[in-house]
Amino acid sequence: MDATAFASAPNPSHAPSSSSSSLSASYSRVLRFSVRDPWRRRRGQRLPLHALRSQRPEPAPASASHHDVVVVGAGIIGLSIARHLLLHTPLSVAVADAAVPCTGATGAGQGYLWMSHRTPGSDTWELAVRSKQLWEELAAEVDGLGGGGARERLGWMRTGSLLVGRTSEEMATLEERTKALSQAGIRAECLSAASLHALEPELYVGHDGGAMFLPEDCQIDAFQAVSLIEKTNGSYSSEGRYMEIYNDPAMSLVRSETTGTVQGVQTSKHILYGRKAIVIASGAWTRTLLRSFLEPNPALDIPVMPRKGHLLVLDKFDKLKLNHGLMELGYVGHQVAKSSGTPLSSESSEDEHGALSISMTATMNTKGNLILGSSREFKGFSREVDMSILKCIWDRAAEFFPTLKNVHLDIDENTEIRIGHRPFMPDGKPVIGSVPDLPNVLIATGHEGSGLALALGTAEMVTDMILGNPGKVDFSPFSIKDRFSGNSG
Repeated sequence: MDATAFASAPNPSHAPSSSSSSLSASYSRVLRFSVRDPWRRRRGQRLPLHALRSQRPEPAPASASHHDVVVVGAGIIGLSIARHLLLHTPLSVAVADAAVPCTGATGAGQGYLWMSHRTPGSDTWELAVRSKQLWEELAAEVDGLGGGGARERLGWMRTGSLLVGRTSEEMATLEERTKALSQAGIRAECLSAASLHALEPELYVGHDGGAMFLPEDCQIDAFQAVSLIEKTNGSYSSEGRYMEIYNDPAMSLVRSETTGTVQGVQTSKHILYGRKAIVIASGAWTRTLLRSFLEPNPALDIPVMPRKGHLLVLDKFDKLKLNHGLMELGYVGHQVAKSSGTPLSSESSEDEHGALSISMTATMNTKGNLILGSSREFKGFSREVDMSILKCIWDRAAEFFPTLKNVHLDIDENTEIRIGHRPFMPDGKPVIGSVPDLPNVLIATGHEGSGLALALGTAEMVTDMILGNPGKVDFSPFSIKDRFSGNSG
């Protein structure tokens, strides 16, 4: 998990970093969770066979424990992998993280389980379809337990999604997407401006605009989903099958002195031995972590990058009523709206140099909170709140919801600011698979803004890889082998 910032800090064990001098005093109550400590490289003997660094800790850890699988990373991906292993195999699992759940990209997301921005036939399509099916099954299972059901325990809402366009060109694109999704078995309908107005009276798209409507799309609350998954995982602790270790960063891999085989993970306080597999699911931090684990090797230098994002959450917001989840078509194309107010343009070249990308997304959760997004930028692991970006998000939303132009935005009043680092991959798809020459070390990262949506499908896939089973989804598009040999530095 990576850095995040919230308007309130529920976990007092995380000391906030010092306030930035660039922020006004009125925003001083926004606390920043400390970014995880950098994993330091450990100097030692070079091991050409497995490219591992020396694994002799000084001083010795306080304790050691033995498990079948060790998962490094307690975001939605890592916790879901642990859950799937516990539910569907007899294996024991340990999960370790430098922080605690939901203090990274998982807790800074919007929570949508949408197919509207997916492309049939793409490398990630089948994974997205399978993962959504698994979320649907989980929600149905939770509903069957009573006690408020999936809405209460997952924040589950079948709101449907609207992918919105405002020009004739965008409408032509939406019509094509509607046809493609329909042919792929997804319920989809293209709506004119008049039909859209009947569904969302406060949304303005002009006479030439409209939307693609997917009535089966859903959203969840990341905090509630993680809490449910943690509770499931924790129920196996009494059987000796589950252990979680938080606020304890992974430092190195543990290897056999005779064979060089990876045997486990050393954290700052523990050695966690994994008899069958070690899974690295550390989001945007995966590249940094692997560089501390392995000797330099271009073929293993996974180019996952932190892509910073801001979300604005307005508590119990009653100035605007939303009936569905909304996203502008520009989100799919990663269009750029610079804070200077320059026109939208292609992000492909400019975003590499730090250009700000703003696309309107809007959802209302089960608590009546309005969640507005979203921004994208490459700023390393910066966790500073940028008030100009929040203004851009608000102004962009007001273009679609004119009511907001008459509402004064007071950031310091009943608001939450979420900042996280999406694990971005240049080729647009996650990395899921074993490390070449280290078959019992698996990677699961690079989901960018789709971690929640793809988590359960990824967990099933990783479990099948560990067991040597054929997958329900083709593994090959996500493989590490021969994918990154051209990377540098």
